Amino acid sequence: MTGKEKKKAKILVVDDEADNRQTVKTVLEKEGYEVVTAVSGDDSMKKIEKEDPDLVLMDIMMPGTPVKDIVKQVKKPLAYFSVVRLSESEMKDLLKPKNVKGFIQKPFDIDELISKVEDMLGK
Repeated sequence: MTGKEKKKAKILVVDDEADNRQTVKTVLEKEGYEVVTAVSGDDSMKKIEKEDPDLVLMDIMMPGTPVKDIVKQVKKPLAYFSVVRLSESEMKDLLKPKNVKGFIQKPFDIDELISKVEDMLGK
């Protein structure tokens, strides 16, 4: 890498499942991204303020404050992780906030995860 190459982005991974957080973190770090994790929507708000990530990847279903309420407060580009299949109307509703860039279906294919992250970051 030359001194003029752009540094890879910082990504916040928010998931209440430790295995999911660790897997995504490992995959993205291997691609050169800086990865920070959070265990809940409330925790993510603290991490966003402290870490200033370029992208937030957030599990759609977590205990605590509803993710829909957290997303309204997040001003960073965000994508949802979802293990459940969503109806067309549910997806439209969740995609309303302008900062929401899309969905990554769990379980995910590693290449698809990397590709979607790069697309969302405009790489």
